[in-house]
Amino acid sequence: MKALRAVTTLTTLSSKPHKIHFNSTFLHRFYAAQPQEDDDNVFDSAQYAIPNIISDTTAQTPPQSTWDDKYRAKADRTIFGKETQKQSLRIVEEEEEERKRRATVLAKALLEAALARADDEDEEEEADVVKEEDQKSLSVGIIGAPNAGKSALTNYMAGTKVAAVSRKTNTTTHEVLGVMTKGNTQICFFDTPGLMLKSSGYPYNDMKVRVESAWSSVDLYDVLLVIFDVHRHLNRPDSRVMRLIERMGAQAHPKQKRVLCMNKVDLIEKKKDLLKVAEEFKDLPGYERYFMISGLKGSGVKDLTQYLMEQAVKRPWDEDPIIMSEEVMKNISLEVVRERLLEHIHQEIPYGIEHHLIDWKELRDGSLRIEQHLITHKQSQRKILVGKNGSKIGRIGIEANEELRSIFKRNVHLILQVRVK
Repeated sequence: MKALRAVTTLTTLSSKPHKIHFNSTFLHRFYAAQPQEDDDNVFDSAQYAIPNIISDTTAQTPPQSTWDDKYRAKADRTIFGKETQKQSLRIVEEEEEERKRRATVLAKALLEAALARADDEDEEEEADVVKEEDQKSLSVGIIGAPNAGKSALTNYMAGTKVAAVSRKTNTTTHEVLGVMTKGNTQICFFDTPGLMLKSSGYPYNDMKVRVESAWSSVDLYDVLLVIFDVHRHLNRPDSRVMRLIERMGAQAHPKQKRVLCMNKVDLIEKKKDLLKVAEEFKDLPGYERYFMISGLKGSGVKDLTQYLMEQAVKRPWDEDPIIMSEEVMKNISLEVVRERLLEHIHQEIPYGIEHHLIDWKELRDGSLRIEQHLITHKQSQRKILVGKNGSKIGRIGIEANEELRSIFKRNVHLILQVRVK
């Protein structure tokens, strides 16, 4: 009887499907979208690499036919008038071989032509190098109220992201350089923090160091672009912006040309409204030219660029026209992370964060290792910046890392660490 119960029990157990229980911690480590809980205040791009798990698939041989090929071919010809399968496959293979042969001949001909032109191209490249005595340069300062579109215009002129762009005010906290080189002319654009004037005519004291730095550099540029948001001016005129424009025109520097740019014209539905603004500023003293542009979409920028090219003076270039300097790249890395911060962290927290570049290394494989520290003044701010299980800082890091890879055209290993001061 006992032996019968044992056999029955074994039979019942063997009939139940076997369930595999995966360790949740194991899955979390490989597929979670945030770092581990014990180190959630650090974002390391290396932690987000998807493991290269290759399923063990065994190549299976195709099933063999059970009929005789000769009889099948004879039946096909008799009934359907078809060629045998082997003959059809042979025709396809011959056509494929002919296509490959033609492609090989074409590639060889192109290679020979390229090698034959190598000497000519070298001579052309030497001719494209601008001699120092033929070089022209121009320094252009871009000033205006916060959110006037200064950074967007700088990025458009430079052809890449060099300054953070955000809908929030005071995105730019220091001077940012963008370089455009065409022919023998190089133009350096300096994006400055937003400036405003109180009713008394004096600057605001918010972020005192930033404002003082921007005001002190106004007279250092060859050309000064005073930019304002024409869309906002038509809908909600700001007297502080008007005071800034009037002051820049009244205190023009004798050796400096000043230009007034009406930005964000792409937001104006009725273009005839722009004529009202042009009429309003046409008699304003101190400005040599007026331009209606869209720094984001590029409308009117061609005419502005042509004007600036004409103002360039014979002077050696300050920046390499092809290769970004390491200093510019470091600044771009900070600006990209700051832009992500402003997008994902709200209220006043982003403005109180101290943002520092700690380490910058170019590794042997050509990739970059960038370490930045974000320092908050309160533990509560650190928790908001880190997010639940590191989700917030992880998202900021992933987006910034992808954008830096796109800008630098190389792999980037970005590390962000959040600390309390």
